[in-house]
Amino acid sequence: MAQVTEKRRPISDQIEENKAYLNDRLGIGSSFDMGVHEFFVGRTRLLLYYINGFADSNLVTQMMRELNDLRERDVQDHLFDQLYYKYIPYFQLTKISTTDEFMDKLLVGQVGLILDRYDTAIMVDAKVFPTRSPMEPDTERIVRGAHDGFTETLVINTVLTRRRLRDERLRFEIMQIGERTKTDVAVAYLQDVANQELVDTLKERLQHIQIDGIPMAEKTVEEFIIGKTFNPFPMVRYTERPDVAAVHLLEGHVLIYVDTSPSVMITPATYFHHVQHAEEYRQTPVVGAYLRWVRFFGIFASVFVLPIWLLLVMHPSMIPDSLHFLGMKEKGSIPLLAQFLMAEVGLDLMRMAAIHTPTPLSVAMGLLAAILVGDVAIKVGLFAPEVILYLAVAAIGMFATPSYELSLANRLIRIFLILMVGFFSTPGLMIGFLVVLVGLAATRSLNTPYLWPFIPFNYKAMKDIIVRIAVPRKNNRPSIVRSQNTSRQ
Repeated sequence: MAQVTEKRRPISDQIEENKAYLNDRLGIGSSFDMGVHEFFVGRTRLLLYYINGFADSNLVTQMMRELNDLRERDVQDHLFDQLYYKYIPYFQLTKISTTDEFMDKLLVGQVGLILDRYDTAIMVDAKVFPTRSPMEPDTERIVRGAHDGFTETLVINTVLTRRRLRDERLRFEIMQIGERTKTDVAVAYLQDVANQELVDTLKERLQHIQIDGIPMAEKTVEEFIIGKTFNPFPMVRYTERPDVAAVHLLEGHVLIYVDTSPSVMITPATYFHHVQHAEEYRQTPVVGAYLRWVRFFGIFASVFVLPIWLLLVMHPSMIPDSLHFLGMKEKGSIPLLAQFLMAEVGLDLMRMAAIHTPTPLSVAMGLLAAILVGDVAIKVGLFAPEVILYLAVAAIGMFATPSYELSLANRLIRIFLILMVGFFSTPGLMIGFLVVLVGLAATRSLNTPYLWPFIPFNYKAMKDIIVRIAVPRKNNRPSIVRSQNTSRQ
């Protein structure tokens, strides 16, 4: 109870009491970036609290200049109201009555004013955030279309979304998560389109997050929303493109924006949400459908090429005469299953090395890896040439997967199927595939079937996934989101 009472401590009308309490809690004097400036307006003493680097210095300087120019006769009575309504030259002002709320707003970059003989403070939203320009995200590049992307600043991300969705019914409901980080999290939806039950569910789960902080931003939030699970497949979809976010809002999805993260969370999401890309909708329907089929083939190859080829090599009699070239010409010095596992681990090592290698050295690292793995490893008999070939095919399919999270999940499924084939041969492949299919069919993301519209089957929606339908022919929103307004045209 003592903590609750202290947390709701009201602002005192004695400025010395406020100063002593706030200076102690905020670490004034020990933290170099936390500051307080004391001055007078007329005969009234004021304290200006700020965080160096967060506050807009130009705006604060202008505000101080205006207040210092006030003459005593101008502010004889009701100083607080005169400052709030007349003399502070800024439009984003808030009245605060508790020290806890005062510190919360101060720590997100606002400037606080405390007046002697008044038990209410004034907060000036004069914060500025260090940010980068809205560049195109590396993982969602397109040839035609907009090349801007979300940044790590929540306000910029909401503006980029509103630029594409100029609807007064677009809502961004904000809350803070984390006892220490107090990270801003916004739930975005179209008021007359989104399923209100889903909106309420997400808001309730967000409000019940009890943790000291979420410095890893959206991924931590996702784990609290979805719950504990060992399922490797992504339960939500991420995007860093404002146009993709706007499209999903129009479809009836609910989005979650987390400050300090350029990725926006799209809910609910199914498996097939992760296999579509914005490039398909920036081309004609025929070209878009072709690109989608090629991408589907790449995803299929990334999962099944290696297990099926391993099975054929283990049972050469299963290879038709017309496909005899699929067999192995030279076997390596170690068992084939071990070659696959070593090659998979080696591919992951090269991928991580490419991420962590400075850009000027990345080309040299790539050449070194290609020579060692692609040439020397084959010559010394560590790998069979076919293992490298088909692993490269699977890797290309993995990199062609639009969703990075789905590509990692597919890699784990591929390794699982390779192990099943290596230990149990043909029955292992069938059982492994059945286990994966049943697991996906039983998976639900926020009460949404993960394999919809394949399981349960929906012909119209499945046709829209297989073939890129022209936008003028898409009159209705996807039924899976259970939107309030199903008609788009």
